[in-house]
This record gives sequence, C-alpha cells and structure tokens, in this order.
Amino acid sequence: MSIEKFSVERVLSVHRWATNLFSFTMTRPAHFKFTAGQFARIGLKVGDDLVVRAYSVVSSPFDETLEFFSIVVPNGAFTSNLQHLKVDDELYLEKIPYGFLTLARYQLPLPQDLWLLATGTGLAPFLSMLQDFATWQNYSQINLVYSVRTASELAYVDRIHEIAASFGEGHTGFKFIPVITRDPHAELHERLPVLIENGELEKVIGYSLNPATSHVMLCGNPQMVEDTKEALKRRGLSMNRRGEGNIAVENYW
Repeated sequence: MSIEKFSVERVLSVHRWATNLFSFTMTRPAHFKFTAGQFARIGLKVGDDLVVRAYSVVSSPFDETLEFFSIVVPNGAFTSNLQHLKVDDELYLEKIPYGFLTLARYQLPLPQDLWLLATGTGLAPFLSMLQDFATWQNYSQINLVYSVRTASELAYVDRIHEIAASFGEGHTGFKFIPVITRDPHAELHERLPVLIENGELEKVIGYSLNPATSHVMLCGNPQMVEDTKEALKRRGLSMNRRGEGNIAVENYW
C-alpha cells in the first residue's frame, strides 16, 4: 500500500468508555472533506508494516478535528495496538473518505421519518449525521436506536442529548431508544430484528415503519445488519438502490 495515499496526523485525545470500547480524536488536514455517514481509512505502524482499517467518522463534517469510535478486538492486528493510543501519537489517514451510507442517497421516498439503527460502534456514522443541521431540517421524525449488550457499553449518551439540544433545537420529533440485550429488566432487551417483527420498537417509539415514508439506516454487527434487513423487508420495506427505497447499509470494503 502506497504511503503517499496517507497524511500523518496526531492524536489529540483518547476516551475510554468501557474495557472494550474507546474513542479518540485526531488532527484533521484541510484537504480531508467528507459527508456525514462516510468512513475514513486509518493506518497504524506495526513493526515495519502499515496496518489499515476502516472507521466511520463520529465528527460533524464541519468540525476542525476528526473523532472515531473503536472496539478492542482480542488479538486483533490493529485494535490490540490501537487501544494503547496516547495523546501526540501518530496515525496515518488516507487522504480521501469512502462510503455511501449518507442521507444524500435517498431520493424516494422523500424525507419524512428517519430510523438510525446501530449496534456497538455502528453508532458512529449516525452521530455524524445528527451533527449536520440538514438532517434536522429534512426529517420531521428522527429515531436513533442504539443496541448494546450491557448498560456499561452505552457510550455517548450524554453527547447524544447535547447534540439533540444544539443541532435539533426546537425539533419535536427526536427519540433516542437504548436497547440492552443482556438486561431482562431493560425496557427493550431483545435483538433489533425481533423488536421489529414483534412491533415492540414501534410501540415504544410511538411511530410506525412505513414503506411510503421511512428511511432506515443500519450499521454495526454484520449479523444484526443482515437479520434486521430481512425483518424490514418482510414488513414491506425495500433496499435503497439508485436512490429509491427505504433501507441503506454500509459496506466498508
């Protein structure tokens, strides 16, 4: 992989959310322009090798820095090293962003209700979208559904409320719905495809999925994405292709 494709950036901060979850910010070069929902390719020197992985951007497209959200993969070639990041460490950033999990992909149906369904670090691109005023202007109903295994893995909760208050000031249709799958006492604790099939998700939100109006985005565990996609299709929603359809997912490679 050509090193010329990358710029060398500096780590500005590191935040530990749980033993297996952390986020970090880094410098943003002036040339790096992205659309909310896109991902970056980040490189880390491991010995003489440059190991590269894809990370959705947490930051607003208008931020001066870049933020990313990561899970620690046991014995992973990348995150087992990345988890030890410190301020002022160097990272490699590929000079162009990637990805089509953006709201611009939707042409029909027209924007009305937006469903952002995430597990784990799949929350990242949705945080970026919610830090874009256009999202709040275009959608009258926005539902952010964040599924984790335990309450300790619920990252960014305070930040989500801050984003809604600042970017969505005056917006009355925002719902943040946490799902904790290993807590039987949580209001919602089943997997996302189950919550769609049994109607519990819509019951808690107070709004129905509708093939004529709903834009649904999925990001996170590949099995969740596949199972939820199929559950949505059984409800009459369709994959978004060439701008038309309800369901959008991200393919990182």
